[in-house]
Formats: sequence, structure tokens, C-alpha cells
Amino acid sequence: VQLVESGGGLVQAGGSLRLSCAASGLSFENYVMGWFRQTPGKERELIAAINWSGSSTYYADSVKGRFIFSRDNAKNTASLQMNSLKPEDTAVYYCTADDPRSSVVVFTTDPNEIDYWGQGTQVTVSS
Repeated sequence: VQLVESGGGLVQAGGSLRLSCAASGLSFENYVMGWFRQTPGKERELIAAINWSGSSTYYADSVKGRFIFSRDNAKNTASLQMNSLKPEDTAVYYCTADDPRSSVVVFTTDPNEIDYWGQGTQVTVSS
């Protein structure tokens, strides 16, 4: 299984970035896709997740109203549109894939329960 993120980079506060995740080696439509982020010294935090059909999403309070998560099952891709970026959004962002049948809840916030991880992409928001 491979999850390959792209789209990270440096942006000024108030700007936008779009992260993409290309998945291979799994039945993409069977997995909940998610984005975690991590800053130095802190645990990985789930910020967005989307169910298999895209009909249900989860957003952390810190990004709600600013980030939009979507998926294209025909292309095996998932995208995170990040708007109104703030310096506190600076982190490494990880694409994840989770089999909901192996978790107690559909959108698990526990990184230990996630099945697959991408390598991460750096997002830096300057003030």
C-alpha cells in the first residue's frame, strides 16, 4: 500500500494550499481517508476524515469552516483544500487510510488505530 502526498509548501497567512493524496495497493473505496498533522513535541492530530462515499466528513474544531476534504474513488485520490491558513496550521501533514471495520468508530482520532500512513508533507504558514 502506498499513500503519496503532494501540495505542501510555504504560504503566507490567509492564503490557501491544496494537499493531494494518491493511493495505490488497496481497495480505495473501502477505506476511510484522513489527514493527520503533527508539530514538534506533539502527538499526531486528526484534522479531517471522510467516509468511503464522501457523504460524511469529520473536521477538527481548529480547521472547521476553513478546510474542505474530498475524495475521488475513480482516481484513488483524496484532497484537502486548506483556506484562510494560519501560522498555527504549520505542521507535517499525513494522509491516512483506515479500514472502518477494524475500528470502533468510523472516524478514529487515535493514530495507533490507523492502518496506513503516507510519508508526510510539510506545510509552513508565515505570519
